[in-house]
Amino acid sequence: MYDSTCGAAASGQCGKSQPDGDGPPPREPPPAPLERDYSGFDIVKATQYGAFARVKELVEAGWDVNQPDHETVTLLHWAAINNRREIIQYLLTKGAAVDAVGGELQSTPLHWATRQGHLEATVLLVRAGADPSLRDAEGCACLHLAAQFGHTAVVAYLVARGVAPDAADAAGMTPLMWACWKVSAVDPARLLLTLGASPRPADRSHGNTALHWAILARNTTAISTLILYGDASLDVPNLRGVTPLAMLQANADSLWVGSKVADKIKEHSIAANKRNLFRRLTYDKKFRWWCVVVMPFIAFYLTGLVLEMDALYAVKAFLLVCFYGALHFLSNLLFDDDLKNIFPLSVYLATKVWFYITWAVFVAGAVGAGATLLFVLCSGALWYTFLRSWRSDPGVISASRQDKLRTIIELSESSRGGFEPARFCSACLVRRPLRSKHCSVCNRCVAKFDHHCPWVGNCIGANNHRYFIGFLASLLVMCAWMLWGGAQYFAAECPAEDARAPGVLWHWCRCNPWLAWVMLNALFHLFWVCVLTCCQLYLVVCLGMTTNEQLNRSRYRHFVARGGRSPFTRGPLHNCADFFGVRLCGLLAPRARDWAAAGLDDAEPMLQHYV
Repeated sequence: MYDSTCGAAASGQCGKSQPDGDGPPPREPPPAPLERDYSGFDIVKATQYGAFARVKELVEAGWDVNQPDHETVTLLHWAAINNRREIIQYLLTKGAAVDAVGGELQSTPLHWATRQGHLEATVLLVRAGADPSLRDAEGCACLHLAAQFGHTAVVAYLVARGVAPDAADAAGMTPLMWACWKVSAVDPARLLLTLGASPRPADRSHGNTALHWAILARNTTAISTLILYGDASLDVPNLRGVTPLAMLQANADSLWVGSKVADKIKEHSIAANKRNLFRRLTYDKKFRWWCVVVMPFIAFYLTGLVLEMDALYAVKAFLLVCFYGALHFLSNLLFDDDLKNIFPLSVYLATKVWFYITWAVFVAGAVGAGATLLFVLCSGALWYTFLRSWRSDPGVISASRQDKLRTIIELSESSRGGFEPARFCSACLVRRPLRSKHCSVCNRCVAKFDHHCPWVGNCIGANNHRYFIGFLASLLVMCAWMLWGGAQYFAAECPAEDARAPGVLWHWCRCNPWLAWVMLNALFHLFWVCVLTCCQLYLVVCLGMTTNEQLNRSRYRHFVARGGRSPFTRGPLHNCADFFGVRLCGLLAPRARDWAAAGLDDAEPMLQHYV
């Protein structure tokens, strides 16, 4: 109990010494916290409130830990529902029945813990031998309760401990069905799919699949998750003969049906319609993919042809506006989000192919074999670094199913943060190494993630970041070569009488519009690549951080603790040595680090390594 014999204690005046001289008064210790008197509590109330000392006192005095109260509920039930970990451990050591059944729903303590989402209590009970497959009076096992109340961490732990993700309750409802019917968040439905749950089973009462239940609940998130990521079938009828496709078509214009789902409905409907060949093609995946690949090549070429036409400039401008308007219409008709992600890569490849063709047709004869050979050699470096940036592994954090389950168990049973987002990726089910991030485009975690680059169609991370810098540098050289070669051609083939720059440029454009068009593209690429290269080198060499860290440093505690500065920087020279792995004949000592294995738990010692 709080000692209140000194009336001035509450105001901090009890026993206060007077200051000597003119110095500041000494700091006073904070008042002692109030301690509640639990001596009058019975054992049930003491368990509910977490009064461990009172519970222990009564049990030591002879109370039977398995004695149910007037609601047929045991002490372990009350400790589990209130997540009283210390009391749970104590009761178990005193012989409490871990699978005791009680209450109106005839539930076990584990049912109560999972219904409330208490991961700590769930872990203690499962490790003590509680059976998660037991059903309550409603026919639900623990996994069904955790799923229908949206307790993702508990769902993950139970599955990792061996509970089948497709286990059905008394009515044939699977945990995935409950999650789609009751929970509007992306998890635990996405988690169950990742852990192997199937969207195909149907319940016994209605014949509904998980997708039927998601549509009935108008759960847009669950519908998108099942269709786009779970590969749920749209054609499975329930006991009334109604398919998910029919249900979605009836609500296709409703606001709660997302645009991606609406596109999927149209694609599925048109693919099944054999009469309209054109509409079937517009939703054929292979046809649309080839359109994305071929369209930039054709657009580049046709633009050059229009510019070379012997017509009024107003007519050319009108034709180009109509042409690009048609391209915009076709792209909106054919391209979904996934195809739009690879479109910049197609644009890059198209421009480079036309660069080579233009050099071979026009420039090579004007600059000679030596310059052409150097151009080809520089192009070799460009394609090597491009292919390594595009096709190589950027540092994907991968794990087997057993490793994922083991990680879930370790994090659940640890006392260091559990499923904290900074520590665990709920999409990949892996530990998040330091400096890693989950890429929403690729749907994978990447070590030392910098950014997802649409121009190379890949993430830039620990394993390919150096190649990406090399790709940018090589692209700069190639664009500069293209501009130089084009200028040499114009100087030889199209000498201008007007020596002023505007007059010269205008004369060149009229002399060879195609080459002028190619040089304009080279100039544009030179500008944005130069800006990107400077930004990349500044971040890597001067600041010692990635693009992701620069944009999100306020979210990372090891950056916040240092006022936003990178804890990984060792100065420009050493940063350059660490990144490129150069030693300069032993003058520098690069520090190698496997960023894919650097767990967040190792952050502090590793950060000290860089300070």
